[in-house]
Amino acid sequence: MRKGFVIAGTDTDVGKTVFAAALTGALDGYYWKPIQAGLRDTSDAETVLALSGLSPRRILPEAYRLSEPLSPHRAAEIDGIEIDVEGLERAAGRMLDDREGPVPPGHPLVVELAGGLMVPLTRKHLQMRLLQKWELPVIVVARTSLGTINHSLSAIFALRMHEVPIHGLAFIGDAVEDSERTICDFGQVRRLGRLPRLEVLDCDTLRSAFAASFRLEDFA
Repeated sequence: MRKGFVIAGTDTDVGKTVFAAALTGALDGYYWKPIQAGLRDTSDAETVLALSGLSPRRILPEAYRLSEPLSPHRAAEIDGIEIDVEGLERAAGRMLDDREGPVPPGHPLVVELAGGLMVPLTRKHLQMRLLQKWELPVIVVARTSLGTINHSLSAIFALRMHEVPIHGLAFIGDAVEDSERTICDFGQVRRLGRLPRLEVLDCDTLRSAFAASFRLEDFA
């Protein structure tokens, strides 16, 4: 597997797509969301394209585009398909190589999960299985609001139990220093930074906020 990161959220709508856009743009990388569940408004790939400042060829096509905004296993059932988990296990590196040859070194792959770590992809397989196979370091994206300590530590301990490498935590929202410190102390993980809520969210404001809140060397 090539160099890159998996972006995992602790909860629904925590902000992992916005963070993924900021990180992919800052690293001059490639973005891939293997499974997109819910296509009624706009896809996460379209959001990342708009916010990252990258060219469309840097946004890899989804393996599955599911109509309903539900857990992948149920959304796939409604659409009458079954997700090929073994195919997804091999897909990330192959998709990069299929786009005009191998991607040059220095362009990491940023993979955004569909939902949380333990959502089912089929009736037999949880999403965690992909992380075990890919062996890419995971960046856990957590909100700072009430409830984040329990959600964040549950995600960290689940990753540790399944022996998945954790790169660190990225927080989203207003500063809550005690919660952020408590999570990182108990979870024994690195605090990468905190992305504030932006009144105007576009490519320029996101780029500036990421540069002010995170250090690129922490993603080397």
